[in-house]
Amino acid sequence: MYSERILTSIKFMYRSNNDYSLQLTRWFLMPIAAWPRATTSTTVERISLQAHVLACSSLIAVVMVPCMLYVSLEEKDVQMKLNAMGPLSHWIMGTINYWLLLTRSDDIRKCVHHMEMDWRLVRRNDDQDVMLRYAKIGRFVAGFCAIFMQSGTFLFTVAKAMTSMNVMIGNETMSVHPMTCPIYSKFIDTRFSPANEIMLAVELLSCFIVNSITVGACSLAAVFAMHAYGQLSMLFAWLNDLVEVEDNGNNFAEKKLATIVEHHLRVLSFISRMENVMQNICLVELVGCTMNMCLLAYYSITNWSNFDAARITSYIIVYVSMAFNIFIFCYIGEILTEQCKNVGEKAYMTNWYELPHKTALGLILIIARSSNVIKITAGKLFQLSIATFGDVIKTSVVYLNILRTMTPST
Repeated sequence: MYSERILTSIKFMYRSNNDYSLQLTRWFLMPIAAWPRATTSTTVERISLQAHVLACSSLIAVVMVPCMLYVSLEEKDVQMKLNAMGPLSHWIMGTINYWLLLTRSDDIRKCVHHMEMDWRLVRRNDDQDVMLRYAKIGRFVAGFCAIFMQSGTFLFTVAKAMTSMNVMIGNETMSVHPMTCPIYSKFIDTRFSPANEIMLAVELLSCFIVNSITVGACSLAAVFAMHAYGQLSMLFAWLNDLVEVEDNGNNFAEKKLATIVEHHLRVLSFISRMENVMQNICLVELVGCTMNMCLLAYYSITNWSNFDAARITSYIIVYVSMAFNIFIFCYIGEILTEQCKNVGEKAYMTNWYELPHKTALGLILIIARSSNVIKITAGKLFQLSIATFGDVIKTSVVYLNILRTMTPST
């Protein structure tokens, strides 16, 4: 009876710890139907999920498609087209990332199950404390990312919707609320009420969905990366204990080494699956945010002469939020690469010469495997690192100079 209670408490603990680490990410992805469902879901649940995905996709498309038509067919002024290109690219990025999240649902589910199994396998209090520490860091990064993205882009859309502008309709001058993503007039004429108010409400809801996609993808990467980082930190502690086991007169060094090798391979498989989930999303964010940061800087320069403080401030907030988003992806790639490389160094820095000859030879395999690092990339084209973040900033500045050259009025 007592043993059953212990098993029940352990089961509850690992599930609650896993839920704690994934809680914020689940909150971000469930409203947009991107959180992976159980494979044993019923027919009704699958139908409701498809309806949820269709509703979110429709809300994105009803803003993005008319804006694309407006830019390509209706608007002739280059400056006005450029003003619409920034928000439009944000919607396009959100659409691509949404479908990438949906198509990678099985891999995300496997990563979640992998994390749950890691929590289940942990036995030592020290190891659990390490996992909880990095789970808290992952939650903090996920929450910080949500605050930056939602307060940046969403509040920018709200602030623009609250302003008004005068337009000429025939011989009359009317006051309307401007759209962040202008709508093709043959689709719906937003100069008239209540079409203007309805489309503003739809645009705000669509903006929330698009931001949730970006926040969900960023938080997913942060939580997965911090979990892998914690697992590797546990591995370092086990390597240090390997010599202590032998010093204490125990004969379990070889068994301990086998556990270390198995755990190392398990962590690498998790990172590899994480790379499969995130590589295309990272590429979309890298390319899209480079262009958007260029456009936001351009908007700030073009409005500087009028010194519209509110508008320039909103541009700066969105710019910082996108720069922070790219920094998170690059920072995650940097720390995971360094942590994987450190496995070989930690193995060498142990007192391996105090181990039995055969056991010490086994460390060579760990060192050799750690030299072949699994890198977090953007579409397998660019390795994510702090240097890559610097390249993104420099590239956006280069594009800005090209854009200013092509539009001499600035």
